[in-house]
Amino acid sequence: MRADRLITDCRLATMVEGGAPYGAVEDGAILIADGRIVWAGARADLPAHAATETDRLDGRWVTPGLVDCHTHLVFGGDRSGEFEQRLGGATYEEIARAGGGIVSSVAATRAASEDELYALALGRLAGLTATGVTTVEIKSGYGLDHDSELKMLRVARRIGREAGVRVRTSYLGLHAVPPEHRADRAAYVDKAVDEILPAAHAEGLVDAVDAYCEPIAFSTEEVGRLFDKARALGLPVKLHADQLSDGGGAALAAKYGALSADHVEHTGEAGVRAMAGAGVVAVLLPGAYLMLRETTPPPISLLRRHGVAMAVATDCNPGTSPVASMTAAINLACVQFRLTPEEALAGATRVAAKALGLAGEIGTLEAGKAADLAVWDIARPAELAYWLGKPLLARRMAGGVWDA
Repeated sequence: MRADRLITDCRLATMVEGGAPYGAVEDGAILIADGRIVWAGARADLPAHAATETDRLDGRWVTPGLVDCHTHLVFGGDRSGEFEQRLGGATYEEIARAGGGIVSSVAATRAASEDELYALALGRLAGLTATGVTTVEIKSGYGLDHDSELKMLRVARRIGREAGVRVRTSYLGLHAVPPEHRADRAAYVDKAVDEILPAAHAEGLVDAVDAYCEPIAFSTEEVGRLFDKARALGLPVKLHADQLSDGGGAALAAKYGALSADHVEHTGEAGVRAMAGAGVVAVLLPGAYLMLRETTPPPISLLRRHGVAMAVATDCNPGTSPVASMTAAINLACVQFRLTPEEALAGATRVAAKALGLAGEIGTLEAGKAADLAVWDIARPAELAYWLGKPLLARRMAGGVWDA
């Protein structure tokens, strides 16, 4: 077997379903050629090969590179001042009336150049890659006009080309109504659906289409219009669903065969059943749950009972989830939502890949997958959920190339 690289003297958490917990192989090896895994398994079963380079990992654990399947990584400024105001007793409504909230992020994003947004996003990305992330989803949604939405998506594409991570982009034009359209939201919906999305798609900037479906955001009818347009363009959809109320978001996601329904704290059994029937992934966002001091967790027992796959993501954003650590998200998913460490790690690898439509490309250590790996200084995989804030990553490989 031809191989560019042999990785040996390691333990594998392959995250392949159906075998040992974590898909674990205690004395493992991996063969890589042309940026892809060509063989992974027990070292005793290693096939004859002619690897040109060998990496011995001194017994460390290797997992698939982590997949952060829900982020708002590209935006201008931050809202740390508002965070401080809220802790001092100011309400979200008071801050918004004074020009804060999402309006401030929109203003800062519109004012920033592509280079400035890129530099800011790299700082946040550093936290993700330092915690093993090799694939990241990045949404628009803080531009909310034609030029700014496309600007955000161009920056996301640049990150994928230049920053050593695989990037999937999501158009989130229906995130909020911009200030200039408050008196005529229908005009903004028309623009987001009929003008901005087609333009972004024509430029090759969109991998999926997202929306925020809540009474404080956009209705199921408005989102349905956007999803119909996405379907006409051949684009998959996903949805911010049932975060604050059970408004039928999960059922809407299921109706359109969405890749995922994200948040889902208030999704009821009917919505869970619909998701199960349509194969929609539930993306859990414990960082937002923590920062908003929510008290209604996602319906984990219902999701388990009906066989809905659960992903875990950071939701990195300036307002409700300033989280830039994937291992922190894994920990919080276990502590707050009572996922098992194996469920949480699967949610950050195999299931997160499914939530991005990349299950055939990433998320497990097996032949045919991209050689995206994370190497950890841990004694057992559960430590990735156990520690909060301890540096655990030893090495990271993306596309068969180790980080410098």
